[in-house]
Amino acid sequence: MATAGLQHTRDGTDQGFMADVVEASMTQPVIVDFWAPWCGPCRTLGPILERVVEAKKGAVKLVKINTEEHPAYAGQLGVRSIPAVYAFHKGRPVDGFMGALPESQVSAFIERLLGGTDSAQVIAEALTQAEAASQAGDIPLAAEIYAAVIQEDPENTAAIAGLARCYLANGDTDRALATLEMVPEAKRNESVVKGVRLAIEMAAAAPEPTELDAALSAVTANPGDHAKRFELAEHYAAAGRYKDAADHLLIILTAKLTWEEGKAKEKLLQVFEAAGATDPVTIEGRRRLASLMFA
Repeated sequence: MATAGLQHTRDGTDQGFMADVVEASMTQPVIVDFWAPWCGPCRTLGPILERVVEAKKGAVKLVKINTEEHPAYAGQLGVRSIPAVYAFHKGRPVDGFMGALPESQVSAFIERLLGGTDSAQVIAEALTQAEAASQAGDIPLAAEIYAAVIQEDPENTAAIAGLARCYLANGDTDRALATLEMVPEAKRNESVVKGVRLAIEMAAAAPEPTELDAALSAVTANPGDHAKRFELAEHYAAAGRYKDAADHLLIILTAKLTWEEGKAKEKLLQVFEAAGATDPVTIEGRRRLASLMFA
């Protein structure tokens, strides 16, 4: 299964894997074919891969690795049977298949790779991981993932807004605002961006610990004082404690849905916007609000 005479296909090694596959995939997709001389299906699939890749005239590269001679990376990727094919893009595996597929399916696999479907999926998965890290309180990890997405997709508003939230969570409103400046003009009214801007505006009125303690004490002493409870909710919202803010506003709304001509409801919706549409505070809070409105 020599690759002599093929322009976009080469034999790979464990020693050259980082350069030939990982680093090379930063500029174009690279397909890795793990095979062995004794494998019958490998002899069927190999020429098909070579033919389809060569037809793409350099849009994608193929690296063929004989697992008998170079087993290390096959082991790291969890290859249990061959042929095994992995597609790498931007330094990471993004798709793959096992077994000998017919040429039509191999062509579809490569078309999907070149069409960007896998790259979009990687970004979507990365954003999900970043949000999960943020919700778990691992702000450094979330920021790292958001920054990586922005490097891949500089106009991704979800990643830009997420990174800005990370800075805000660390109390750095200046860098949060600077990060939002990365959002293209045409996308500045998107909900994820507006939510972070609102959160930054709220943070500008963050109370001193003594003010928060005093407001909490006043509500504890007189639970029926909705004006004091509303003030406490405002303090919590400004401090980024959106769940506490929502809980106290919902207490007011449970007692009187139209309190102060809808003032508590309006504030609650602002809290949801500042927290973000996918935040558990927003999801649970909207459910509770709906149960009050349509009871």
